[in-house]
Amino acid sequence: MTLITRLSRLFHADMNAVLDKIEEPELLLNQAIREMEETLSHNERQIKLLDFEQHKLLSKEVDVKHALADINKQLNVCFEADKDDLARSLIKRKLETTQYLKSITTKIVHSIETASQLKNQLKEQQSLLSSMKQKADIFSQDSTINNTIPEWNIHCHSIQDEDVEVAFLDEKQKWSQS
Repeated sequence: MTLITRLSRLFHADMNAVLDKIEEPELLLNQAIREMEETLSHNERQIKLLDFEQHKLLSKEVDVKHALADINKQLNVCFEADKDDLARSLIKRKLETTQYLKSITTKIVHSIETASQLKNQLKEQQSLLSSMKQKADIFSQDSTINNTIPEWNIHCHSIQDEDVEVAFLDEKQKWSQS
């Protein structure tokens, strides 16, 4: 059983090593940066939508509060005129409007909390993105430096037998003198 496990680990390790050699780290890093930028732009759009929704809800809240003030004025008129039936219908409308106001207030609070969480995530993602870009810059600088360093294999000179003989005699002479 342990032999199969060890062979399995060895196979997975070899496959991962092959995949690591096939993948180009610079391309993968650039792709990760592009994906992070897309996520950032998506989150920025979400925040803008939430801000727009908050603005709409706040204006609705103001309108509903004005409507409640109007209903209260109308209730005062009904009570002064001794119109209880009309007052009951206004009270029903006042209760409905109050419930609607509570739902708007709940939506506003939820929208503000969600926007706050998204803004915090956006800040973290922006700092992570800038760190990834710095790493990419360093990686690209390293790769250009590595490309400018001459390799020894490029200028391979063939060594002839005569060169070996001369070097052998020189080394033998140094050894005999010591």
